[in-house]
Amino acid sequence: MRVFSTAHLRNVGLVGHSHAGKTSLAAAILFAAGATPRLGRVDDGSTVTDFDEIAVSHKLSIQTGLAYGEWRDCKINLLDTPGSNAFILDSRAALRAADTALIVVDAHSGVEVGTEKVWNYAQEFNLPCMVFINKMDKEQTDFEECLAILNERLDPHVVPFQLPIGSEKNFRGIVDLVTQRAFIYSSDGSGKFTETDIPEDMRAAAASARETLVERVAESDDRSLEKFFEQGTLTDAELLDGIHYAMTTHAVVPVFLGSAMQNIGIAQLLDAVVAYAPDPAHVHGWVGTSPSDPDVVSPRHFKEDEPFSAYVFKTLNDQFNRITLFKVVSGVLKSDALVLNANRGTLEKLAAIQVLQGKQLDKVAEAHAGDIVAVTKLKDTQTGDTLCDKASPVKFSPVAFPEPAISFAIDPKSRADEDKLSAAMAKLLEQDQMLRYTRDGQTKEFVLSGSGQQHVEITVEKLKKKFGVDVVLHQPKVAYLETFKGRVEVQGRHKKQTGGRGQFGDCKCVFDALPHGGGFKFIDRIFGGAVPQNFRPAIEKGIIEAAQTGALAGYPMVDFQVELTDGSYHTVDSDELSFKLAGRKAFRAAMEKVKLILLEPVMHVEVVVPNECSGDAMGDLNTRRGRIEGIEAKGASQIIKARVPLAEMLTYAPKLNSMTSARGSYTMEFSHYDEVPGNVTQKIVAEAQASGRLRVTEEV
Repeated sequence: MRVFSTAHLRNVGLVGHSHAGKTSLAAAILFAAGATPRLGRVDDGSTVTDFDEIAVSHKLSIQTGLAYGEWRDCKINLLDTPGSNAFILDSRAALRAADTALIVVDAHSGVEVGTEKVWNYAQEFNLPCMVFINKMDKEQTDFEECLAILNERLDPHVVPFQLPIGSEKNFRGIVDLVTQRAFIYSSDGSGKFTETDIPEDMRAAAASARETLVERVAESDDRSLEKFFEQGTLTDAELLDGIHYAMTTHAVVPVFLGSAMQNIGIAQLLDAVVAYAPDPAHVHGWVGTSPSDPDVVSPRHFKEDEPFSAYVFKTLNDQFNRITLFKVVSGVLKSDALVLNANRGTLEKLAAIQVLQGKQLDKVAEAHAGDIVAVTKLKDTQTGDTLCDKASPVKFSPVAFPEPAISFAIDPKSRADEDKLSAAMAKLLEQDQMLRYTRDGQTKEFVLSGSGQQHVEITVEKLKKKFGVDVVLHQPKVAYLETFKGRVEVQGRHKKQTGGRGQFGDCKCVFDALPHGGGFKFIDRIFGGAVPQNFRPAIEKGIIEAAQTGALAGYPMVDFQVELTDGSYHTVDSDELSFKLAGRKAFRAAMEKVKLILLEPVMHVEVVVPNECSGDAMGDLNTRRGRIEGIEAKGASQIIKARVPLAEMLTYAPKLNSMTSARGSYTMEFSHYDEVPGNVTQKIVAEAQASGRLRVTEEV
C-alpha cells in the first residue's frame, strides 16, 4: 500500500437518507478506481462497505463502512454511513473524520428526512459539502425539480456543475459545465464512456447554466467578483481557484449527478472530488486542550511537521480483533510507535498501521496528517479518545450523542445466555456509541436502550448471530416510589413463645412525612433504658427493610422520618431479630393509618418537530399528562419543552415517527418525582396485585 502525503488525501463522508444509494455509490467509486475487480451490488451482498451478515440480510447499512481508492495520484478515503433513522447518528460520528460531506440524494425522492439530518451534521462540523443526485435512470425523476427542492430544503447555495443527457430510462450521460464537455456512457454498466462535444440541443442550456455557475463562484470572493466584472467571466484557472474558495466558505454547494447502479457519471465525480474537494490541510484545524488543564487551548493543524495527534472516531470488533479507527490530525505516524492516550493517561504501543478496505486490513508503512488508518489490539483506547505524542500532549473533544430514545428490558432465555450476555454487550457497546446497557437498581432489570426500536432489535439479532446469546425484550418497568401524608404514632410489638427461649421486642414510634426529596431519617428519642442501646439500630433496620416493598403497590417508601420514643424489652427473650421484627410491625401499623401516595419519575423532554407538526406534537404530549413549559423556533423546526411522566414516554418513539413522518426527534432526562393522579394510581395498584407484587413477607 502506497503512502500518501497530506496534499494527496481526500476524506469523503457519503451521507444521506436510507436507500439513496450511498453503498452502491461507494461500490461504483471503488470499481471505477480499480480497487475492486467488479461492480458490487447491494442486492447480492457483494459491496465492500456492507460486509456484515446482518446488514447484507436486511439490505441496510447499520454502521459506517470504510474503504479507499486511488484516483489521479490521490487517495480517496470513503466513509459509507448508514441513513436509516435508527442508525443515522453513526454518520455524525463519521463526519468528524471527514473533510468533505458528499450528500447522496435519490433523484425521485429528493430531500428526505435523513438528508436534512446529515446536512445539519455537516454544518455542525463546518464541512464543505457536495451533492450527488443518484438514480437518474429511474422513472419519475426530474433534475430541475430536484434542484429546486435542494435549494428550498437544504441550502440556496446549491449550484449544478453538471446537466443530464437524457432522462429516466434514456439517461445516458452528463454535460460537465466546468470543462464544457459531454460524456456519453455505455449502457452495460461497465463505466466506459466517450468524451465529446456538448450535444447541439443542449448548448444553450449548458451555456446558461455555466454562466450561473461562474457568477455564483465569483460572488463568493471580492477579488473574483472584481475580475468577473472586468472580464465578463473567469478564466479556467480563476474558476478552479474560485471553486476551492467557494466550497470551503460554503458559498457554493456543487451538485453532480449520475447512476451508481448503471455506473454513469462516477469517473467525473471522482475528478471533481480530486479537483474541488479540499485536502485536509485546506480545511480548518482542530482545537484541542491540555489534558491536565481544559482551559489551556492547544490547536492542531493538518501538517506533517507538527507533533503527532489523532482522534479515535470508531471501534470495530471482528471475531479475531478489536480494531481502532482514527484520523491522524497532525504529524506523521510510523509503525511500532509508543503514543499517549490523553484521555486515560496511559501509553499505547501501536503495532502495524493498517488501512481498511471494507473488512480487509492492509498494512501501510506510515500515515501522514489527515489520513484515516486502523490499528488492532489496543488495551485501553476507546472511541472518542485522543492519541498523541507524549512530549506534546493534547486532547480533542469527543462527539457528543443524545440520550437513547427508546428502552427495553432484556432477559436472557437461559442460564447459559445469562453467563455470556455481559461480555457480549461489552463488545457491542465498544463499537456502538448510541447503545446503553444498564441495570435498574430498583426494578433489578437489565435495560437496553437505543436510538430506535429497529436499532435495539438489530442489536438483539447481533447478540444471537455473533455471540450465540438469546434474549427476550419487553417493556421496562417504571421505577415508582411510595410515600405518605400525615403524622401517626404507633406501636410495634413482636412476641413469640415456642416453649424454650422466646422472642420479644417492643417499640413505640412516630412516623411523619417529609417533603419530596427528604429521603429517610431515623431519630432516637429514648432517654434511659426502655430499649437497650444495642437493640435500637435493629428497629431502624426493620423499618428500612419493610419500606423497601412499600404498602400501596410494593414500591420503596421514601420521604419520611421515624422518631423512636419508647419501648420495652425482656432480659432473656429480647434480641436484635426481635426488635427488627418489631420495627417492621411498627411500619405496617403506621401504613394502615396514613394516606398512601404513589410517586412517578417525571422527565424533562425536548421534542424537535417540523413547524407544521408542532400542534399535533403538543396535543399528543398533553394526552400523555405532559406539561408544556415552552416552545421556540429553530429554522424550519419547533423545539417543544415539557415535563412528562416516564410511564407515558415508553411508547413515544413510534408515535413521534408516525406524527412527523420520521422527521421529529426527542431527548429526555430525569427531572423529578411527582404524585401520580388517583385514577392512574388505582390502575397501578391493580396491576401490582394481579402480578403478585404485593406479597407479605413471612415472619421469622
